[in-house]
Amino acid sequence: MPLKPDRPLRTSPYRPVLTHSTLRRLLPGFTVSSLGDGMAVVAVSWLAIEIAPAAERGIWVALAAAAYTLSGAAGAVLLGRFLRHCSPARLVACDALLRATALGAIPVCHALGTLSTALYVVLLAASSVLHSWGQAGVYTLLARLLPERDHLAGNAVLSGIGALSTVFGPPLAGALILWGGAATVIAFDAATFLVLAATFRFGVPHDDAPAPEEGASRTAGFAVIRRTPALLGPLALSFAFFCSFGPVYVALPLYVSDGLGAPAGLLAAFYSAFGVGSVLGSVLTGYLGRLPMWAATTGIVVAFGVFMLPTGLGAPTAVAVAGFAAAGLLWPPYASLSTTLFQRSAPRDLLPQALAASSAVRVLAVPLGTALGGPLVAGLGARETLLVSAASIAVLGLAAAGAVRAVRKRGT
Repeated sequence: MPLKPDRPLRTSPYRPVLTHSTLRRLLPGFTVSSLGDGMAVVAVSWLAIEIAPAAERGIWVALAAAAYTLSGAAGAVLLGRFLRHCSPARLVACDALLRATALGAIPVCHALGTLSTALYVVLLAASSVLHSWGQAGVYTLLARLLPERDHLAGNAVLSGIGALSTVFGPPLAGALILWGGAATVIAFDAATFLVLAATFRFGVPHDDAPAPEEGASRTAGFAVIRRTPALLGPLALSFAFFCSFGPVYVALPLYVSDGLGAPAGLLAAFYSAFGVGSVLGSVLTGYLGRLPMWAATTGIVVAFGVFMLPTGLGAPTAVAVAGFAAAGLLWPPYASLSTTLFQRSAPRDLLPQALAASSAVRVLAVPLGTALGGPLVAGLGARETLLVSAASIAVLGLAAAGAVRAVRKRGT
């Protein structure tokens, strides 16, 4: 008899998340904002292509993609002293307001004819200054609202929403680009962040989480990670994984536009296929709680690189898009499992700092790889850069798996 109440949770791990009273108020705003971000994935690079000089498009696409996330890593370190007392919901609201303001300035300047490539990159960078803290606020709040057994399912729900946004966002972006240009899409993205700010500002009535100890420094999150070996390994793997994936954000748009001579709709198709796979992966993630984390993460990295190879090898478009879909299937399990580890291992009062530090490292990895994508494309070509990225990811996973086995043998 005592086991009966638990059976619905085992058959539907997402039920406690979707029926939680506070989360039901927050998830719609998070969904709207995620849709805007899904559209921006196409628009940010395409607007750079539209306004940059033809001979310099590779460099400016790389700078734009990197700027959209890079300053978030600096904000995680430099702003800890000012933000460590903020509640999780306020962190999300502040991040969303800044993003709405900075991104909203882009279409305004574009309409006035004053949007240079340099100003575009500066505004993108300004929009992401608080993003690591905003992400930390979301996952800290989730960890405090849900019991530990539901953390993985909660993370998977957020990943699933993000995945859905990559399914529907890019096609909407492609249609809007044809109608009003890429700046119109960025204007829509800015508006969705206003919705997110209002949702988290007013949707958490008692967001009074205790502040960390007065002695906690702005780098307390990095100190927690440094003192916890169980966190160092996954974070190092994530950094290398995301950095190796970064060049794709430069190479893929240029491969589509220059190598294949295709319109923005094909780029949207690649991202949408990745999103479709991610949606399925998010659904599966909630059932993976019993898998050994290292075996799962290293296996995911190897398979991810393998599935990205067809694009780099110049396979037919249908095969390449299918490879992106298969890679997308693996993204949510990797992200959710690694985030759950941080939620369970970090001290409760330092969880926002630890998550912000982790987000900073991961956020830094993609722009670094993206910035590297510009010179790689210039030196090797767009398709060849995609091939190098895919092969590097697969080799990284194999190396990590070998390192884990070696450590375990020494332990025994």
